[in-house]
This record gives sequence, structure tokens and C-alpha cells, in this order.
Amino acid sequence: MEKVIELKDVWVRYGNQTILEAVNFELTEPYGLLGIIGPNGGGKTTFLKVLLGLLKPYKGSVKLFGKPPEKSRDLVGYVPQYKGFDFDFPISVWEVVLTGRMSHTGFLKKYSGEDKKAAEEALKTVEMFDLKDRQIGQLSGGQRQRVFIARALATNPKLLLLDEPNSGLDPHMQDELYRLLNRLKHEMAIIMVTHDLSAVSVYVDRIACLNRTFHYHNSKEIPVEDLEATYQCPVELIAHGVPHRVLEQHKGNS
Repeated sequence: MEKVIELKDVWVRYGNQTILEAVNFELTEPYGLLGIIGPNGGGKTTFLKVLLGLLKPYKGSVKLFGKPPEKSRDLVGYVPQYKGFDFDFPISVWEVVLTGRMSHTGFLKKYSGEDKKAAEEALKTVEMFDLKDRQIGQLSGGQRQRVFIARALATNPKLLLLDEPNSGLDPHMQDELYRLLNRLKHEMAIIMVTHDLSAVSVYVDRIACLNRTFHYHNSKEIPVEDLEATYQCPVELIAHGVPHRVLEQHKGNS
């Protein structure tokens, strides 16, 4: 079976600071949802950028579908965090999704009929086609996230990467997002970086922990010692399959 992802002894540094340390990881399943959890500053976004070829490790090798990341980008869809996005910019839902086809068309080329068909199918997949002429800033947070996922899907990816896709969404919108990903995971491999431990226990197929080092067991079950190493605090209870997490209180905290 072709490996979707293969990382061997990957190290990433910013200056003198090590962000990722000796990461070894293989993903062979072409379908399913992998959740990556870990604290802020633990290297989760850096990990995604390495997969995309946006950051080169100073040591180790990275391959996606048997090729270097920069030669596999047409097979990968990416939904970054959009904290700095200007939602007042006069661009429609349709135009946002079409920009996802730039890897196929180039920056200055006109969109083809194939590009427009891919954008239409992507919007229908996320149930946003009826709002294709709406200005992006007129949408709710959950609707915007669906549009950004459609933009990634317009490339017809075999691997979908999402960086904190539930950030800023209320519980109802988060539930809609996870149900969408639950459908998509039967069509492609999905990696979702998240802080939402409760959703991870319910929706994902596999979990990894990342805090500079990477712990992956190809399962939803994570050893307590891996969680403690990742979050650097004691774990009192992990209830797999139940949307609750109970962490032992830190000394000195009320």
C-alpha cells in the first residue's frame, strides 16, 4: 500500500530553538480522520507546514505519496487558521473557492470549465452552493469554515490538513463541522490539529500527541504517560468514546 505520509527523524528549528524533535511517523491508511492534540507552542502548526513543504527540516526526510512535499501539493488540501483574514474584503464565496484551483491554473491564468466544475462540486459537498454569490463577510463562522474547506476540496485532494478548524465556533457549529469531516473521511485521509479533546474522542479514528516530540499509536487509545508527557501535567482520567476529559488539578491552582 502506498504511504500517504512518511517522516523519518525529522527535526525543525527556529534559530536555536528546537520545535520538532526526532519525529518519525507513517500514515498508510488512505481514508480516516487523525486528530493531533497538544499544547500551544508544541509544534502542531509547524508539523503541518512541514507536510506542506512550507518549512524544510534541518534534519530528516519528508515524503507524501512517495514524493517530496513540494511535488505533492496537488494532492493536498489545506485549511489554515484564518485569524488575519479580512472578512470585509469584497470577495464572494464562489471566488474564494475558485482560488483553491490556483495550484492547477497558476496565478495569472483564467479559470477553466474544469476549475469551475470542481468549485461547484466542492461547494455542494459542504452544502454551501446556494450561498455562492454571498460576500464572505456576510456568513456565520461555521459557514465561513465550510467555505474554506470547500476551497481546499476544490483541488480534489487525497489528503486534507486542517489547523484548528473549530476555533471560534460555537458548540452547534462545531458539531456541524465534525459531521462534515465524518463524511469526508470516507473519501480521503484527513489530519486535524485541535485542542478539542472531547470531539477527538468521539469523531476521530486515530489520535497523536505532539509537544515537540510525536507520539502516535494508530489508535484512539492513548497511553496516559504520553498525554502527561505532551501536556506536562498529570492526567486523572481519560474516558475514550465519551466527550469528557478530567485533568488533575495543578498544585497551587484553585
